[in-house]
Amino acid sequence: MLVELSNALGGYLHNVFYTKFDFWLWLGLFAQTLFTARFIVQWLASERAGKSVIPFSFWVLSIGGGALLFLYALIRADLVYIIGQGSGLLIYLRNVSFVLKERAAEKARAEAEAAKQGGAS
Repeated sequence: MLVELSNALGGYLHNVFYTKFDFWLWLGLFAQTLFTARFIVQWLASERAGKSVIPFSFWVLSIGGGALLFLYALIRADLVYIIGQGSGLLIYLRNVSFVLKERAAEKARAEAEAAKQGGAS
């Protein structure tokens, strides 16, 4: 029984790590690395600030990794990952739109304040 189990496990590992190793698997691994990097970026930014912070680069890495993982899921025809990464991409893009909208509002406020102070002098 242990020999059969060992042979089955060996066959499975050979299939995963050798037979299926192609360009798309490399892309999937790279995409997962990008996706994971966002957590490291967020953690380091929070440590520096001493509070929970989500830097813009977190969203950039989320979109990059999520888009590549979505492509990988499409190529591999994996419905679970297609739904998961597809819905995640929508959330990441929406968050980026909030950040950009907030930045534009802050810039407009700063310009209005500068104009106000320039006119008061």
